[in-house]
Amino acid sequence: MEKLFPRIFSLLLTLFLFPHLLHSQGYSSRQPPRPLIFTPHNRADSDPQQVHISLVGRDHIRVSWITEAKHTQSIVEYGNAPGAYNSLATGEHTSYKYFFYSSGEIHHVKIGPLEPSTTYFYRCGGSGPEFSFRTPTQEFPIEFAVVGDLGQTEWTASTLAHVESKDYDVFLLPGDLSYADTQQPLWDSFGRLVEPYASRRPWMVTEGNHEIETFPILHPHGFTAYNARWVMPYEESGSDSNLYYSFEVAGTHIIMLGSYAEFDKKSSQYKWLVADLAKIDRNKTPWVVVLLHAPWYNTNTAHQGEGDSMRIAMEELLYNARVDVVFAGHVHAYERFTRVYNNKENECGPLYVTVGDGGNREGLALMFKSPPSPLSLFREASFGHGRLRILNQTHAHWSWHRNNDSNSVVA
Repeated sequence: MEKLFPRIFSLLLTLFLFPHLLHSQGYSSRQPPRPLIFTPHNRADSDPQQVHISLVGRDHIRVSWITEAKHTQSIVEYGNAPGAYNSLATGEHTSYKYFFYSSGEIHHVKIGPLEPSTTYFYRCGGSGPEFSFRTPTQEFPIEFAVVGDLGQTEWTASTLAHVESKDYDVFLLPGDLSYADTQQPLWDSFGRLVEPYASRRPWMVTEGNHEIETFPILHPHGFTAYNARWVMPYEESGSDSNLYYSFEVAGTHIIMLGSYAEFDKKSSQYKWLVADLAKIDRNKTPWVVVLLHAPWYNTNTAHQGEGDSMRIAMEELLYNARVDVVFAGHVHAYERFTRVYNNKENECGPLYVTVGDGGNREGLALMFKSPPSPLSLFREASFGHGRLRILNQTHAHWSWHRNNDSNSVVA
């Protein structure tokens, strides 16, 4: 109880200071979401919680977790059989403060080299439960689960259960993870909610607007919690920021762009993107996929035009590189466009897909512009998730799965 009181006090104080966070952002078209799920901490202070993994290079995995105890080791023991750990790796730990909140100890350990398509069993910090994951394949076919604007409501739990009902290799999330919105205990709750999934398959994420968490004068620098908790392989891809990076897996080059980092031609992100696209070898990675948060094409009445300035700055780069598909979130609905470039149908442009329908606390964006644009092939305001299955060098299959009360329906 003594450990729990500071967390409860921090949450109540944050709600007092920022009461606007209790309300959605005010679209009259929003359908109310299901209730928030707050996932409590029920392990020993020295045991790992909020365990999740991410890809680092071709054959390494980063294991991340949090402990309440401050002096636990940043080590991961792992092997190919339950309880038989023949390898050990050491990493680093960090923590952060946000107003009256102090995080637990946040551990990051890179393990490998690992074999593809192989199940590994692992333990974090020398104590607590055993976890397992399977490394992605390095050959086609490969399947990605794609979910944006996840949050931690009952709809989130439904979406994650539907994703888990069918196997996949890598989870892709184009921004808006926890919807903590400065309420830092909600970051911990989110980490515990997704642990059963994020500890088993790599989760590759990029930031959304709900990760910014700035406050004038008192906390002017954004992404404090996001950057501390969800470290991605940005350094390995030549980026100088955790807000944008790239990685490769099984013949696919995936670029995670930062909608809330500078992106004009003079910016570090723009220069990095130019260099990253130039390094792509389409003989080795015939597929190029981009994820970002604020969509460049959108016929929903919510968030109209919010991605336009980034599109104007960067769209030509993606077009000239012959990017195959661009996934976005932010708009709480599903929409699929034809191949587009410069607001016109173009067979050499990317396919654009909005998947901001994971289960957020703000509800759905129900209203679309009328008449519909000929560029928009399908649009629906329902919670759900997508799956991109890349079959070979020339063919892939995209499907969107609508949630209802009990199962997932392919739409």
